[in-house]
Amino acid sequence: MTPVVTEVKAPARFVPPARVDFNAEDRAWIAERLQEVLATGRLTLGKYGEEFEKGFARYCGVKHAVAVNSGTSALEIVLRTLDVKGKDVIVPTNTFFATAAAVIHAGARPVLVDADPDWFAIRPGDVEKALTPNTAGIVVVHIGGIVTPRMFELQALAARKGLWLVEDAAHAHGSHYQGVMGGAFGLANGFSFYPTKVMTCGEGGMITTSDDKIAEEAKIYRDQGKAGFFTNSHIRMGYNWRLSEPHAIIGVRHLTRLPEMLADRRRTARIFDQELSGFKRLRPVLAPEGGESNYYKYMAVLNEPPADRKELKKLLKEKYGVGLAGEVYEDPLHKQPVFEEFANGPMPVSEDLCARHICLPIYTGMTEEEALQVVKALREVIG
Repeated sequence: MTPVVTEVKAPARFVPPARVDFNAEDRAWIAERLQEVLATGRLTLGKYGEEFEKGFARYCGVKHAVAVNSGTSALEIVLRTLDVKGKDVIVPTNTFFATAAAVIHAGARPVLVDADPDWFAIRPGDVEKALTPNTAGIVVVHIGGIVTPRMFELQALAARKGLWLVEDAAHAHGSHYQGVMGGAFGLANGFSFYPTKVMTCGEGGMITTSDDKIAEEAKIYRDQGKAGFFTNSHIRMGYNWRLSEPHAIIGVRHLTRLPEMLADRRRTARIFDQELSGFKRLRPVLAPEGGESNYYKYMAVLNEPPADRKELKKLLKEKYGVGLAGEVYEDPLHKQPVFEEFANGPMPVSEDLCARHICLPIYTGMTEEEALQVVKALREVIG
């Protein structure tokens, strides 16, 4: 689809694709505690890491949370605790590199499956067709912060087949469906706190689980596979996956702000929902009835693929002062060179969604005027 260009005045302001939110009070609170840990010298696996873990577990409604240094680490550790070496693991092709990479690094083979056209997630029917005698489990990804309404079906399928289910909840802080939080559906799950996420600690991740053994094993794996912090007895092939105290302090602070930040993003999303409902060439991806997204991304699907999405984004940025966020995702995994050996034919839904969607800017502190500037720009360019 070729954008329709209309002459407009240069925008008075630029609406960025995303914005990290730390207000003056946040910065002062964090700085005070950084002084404290710098003075004590306990810079890793200390009291703030424990506080972050307890608070996040409580928020998600699970028994345990284990803090690690990235969302990628969280997934790999979970998979190692589940002993996936030599097994097959179902992974959506419409996801980030890290989901499948964690499977490979844990010694398993990713089996890629297509997406649901409505929710960008996987469908039980596609999963069932992809199962092999060697399948150990299923990884579900909450793309853009939307928890698919088919989660209970996926849980039931896993239980019926004797498989485990894991959530890649990197996008889903605060998202929920039918009263269950993202990160509480699976046997064990991974979150990311990368700077673009709804809440962040700079770099970091979190494992959530209600399984005592998985939580215990995860703590061993994250600290070089050691039996305990003050011993050099290594009992697992772990790695340096620890989260530092400075990062944990930032995470503790942002976790306290999470309900406020979610409310802010959802207010902006309601504006987009209403304003885009009359568009004929674009449909917003709405959260399912009974669920609520955190709007890590606000996704919308064009009726036709743009002739050049990069040019569309450039036009919106330079002429209208609107920065579109990164796609979820530009190319599915089976089209990525590094995963060529795992490609098992075309996956038309994912290929189509990846080609046709855009992600609108959304962030904590976004004003109504900024949201309407985005809508006006889309109306001018897309029609």
